[in-house]
Amino acid sequence: MVGKSCTRWKNPEMKTSPLIKMKTALALLTGLLFVANAAALEPDKPGTFRAGAATSNITPFLGTDLIGGFSPRGAEHIHDELHARCLVLDDGETKLAIVLIDNVKFPTEIHGPTKELIQQTSGLPPENVLIAGTHTHSAPSLRGTSYLELDEPLDDYQKFVIRRIADGMQRAITNLEPARIGWGVGEVPQHVFNRRWLLKNGQTVTSPYGKEDLAATNPGRFLDVLDRPAGPVNPKVSVLSVESAEGRPIALLANYWLHYIGGVGQGHISADYFGAFADRLQQLMVEPGQDPPFVGMMSNGASADVNNNDFANYGTPGRKRYERYEKMREVADDLAQEVVKVEQEIKYHDWVELNAAAEPVTLKRRRPTPEQLKAAQHLLENAGPKDLEDRDFSQRAVFARRAIDAAEWPETADVFVQTLGIGDLGIGALPFEVFVEIGFEIQERSPFEDTFFIGLANGGLGYLPSPRQHELGGYETWLTVAHAEVGASPILVDKLVELFERLQPSAGPN
Repeated sequence: MVGKSCTRWKNPEMKTSPLIKMKTALALLTGLLFVANAAALEPDKPGTFRAGAATSNITPFLGTDLIGGFSPRGAEHIHDELHARCLVLDDGETKLAIVLIDNVKFPTEIHGPTKELIQQTSGLPPENVLIAGTHTHSAPSLRGTSYLELDEPLDDYQKFVIRRIADGMQRAITNLEPARIGWGVGEVPQHVFNRRWLLKNGQTVTSPYGKEDLAATNPGRFLDVLDRPAGPVNPKVSVLSVESAEGRPIALLANYWLHYIGGVGQGHISADYFGAFADRLQQLMVEPGQDPPFVGMMSNGASADVNNNDFANYGTPGRKRYERYEKMREVADDLAQEVVKVEQEIKYHDWVELNAAAEPVTLKRRRPTPEQLKAAQHLLENAGPKDLEDRDFSQRAVFARRAIDAAEWPETADVFVQTLGIGDLGIGALPFEVFVEIGFEIQERSPFEDTFFIGLANGGLGYLPSPRQHELGGYETWLTVAHAEVGASPILVDKLVELFERLQPSAGPN
């Protein structure tokens, strides 16, 4: 289904047939008349629905430290460029914006400065702009020079990304044009697996802080004693598509609940499957040379406990071994193929009401107990040369240093909780890596007919396990990995539902 056979829009300048040119001109005229008549017949609407999209390149210099593991590594090669992908919607009274950046997260350190600059340059208030990281693990840190020290001065890369996001927003606004919008849902179940497993007979795994955890994350070394996954997965991919009045694709936002794929070269910069999906979608939906360019976007949902590894069959003889980048391209292609099918069945609306609501919620931060702090200091002070060569000790040392840093944290943190309303579609966002079961609860309790959830948005406060998952333990629940208090998720879900209820439109899309 590659190429012209599934392309919905052909650039008229690329055609030479007089008949095709005439048909194109008629389509353009029909679209313009459609918009004009809609505005005339429905005076209660504030104006024509418009949309615009743009991208900004945010690729760093080679040599910049990359993150995504326990030890930073310098960038040696750019396999594919990193971007901030921007979509702006306008119903005639209200503008909303969604921005996705190719980074492991969009951290708290740059959330405020970025929203302030956008408001200065584009006029959009913070609650109307949703900015989220995709969660590629092959990008530089946007946390600054230290993993856990707070309130450091912004470094050069942080300043660069802030500016480029604001530039992308201005360009998307410049590209605003009469548009139609629609959404739908497909399924791509073959790439999502819960990465947290319970072990047989109640066996436990010792955390770096000495706690016996019931859940093992990425349990490759426990294949012989795996019992069952510790949580569910979501096989669905959600799709929000925007096209011009005459049917030219403007942008498509997908939402899939899956961690990054990885499999990149050592020291390679890459947008992971999120960038590969955007490229593949471009190939499937748009002719080369479209102006303004089509923007494909993949957002990360509630995927804290999900990755692409099927541990139930991990040790199966003959299991496929992937070359570098092969697996992420496979995932990206499967998603793009399904998204194109969904898009072809979408019912587009010529106008929908847009609105937004957001509030900060103050949560307690998790900080080390005096006993944990003392143990961390003792571990580091008594480390010998042989200890440093031991993998398990190295991990304990990493978390000991983090615990010492966390002892200096403020006692509370303000969490930006955001909702967007797009007709009968609600979008909720939290600044965490959110567990699947929490995402399901948000969707089930939402008053909207359809609900997307976007994680890693408007700040970064680590993982958000449910209280049940906290009881099970495991990597995603450890101190300095999950920053917020153990009871945070019920508080945040209640707030999201409250904000959704404020946005529930009086009438659905026409």
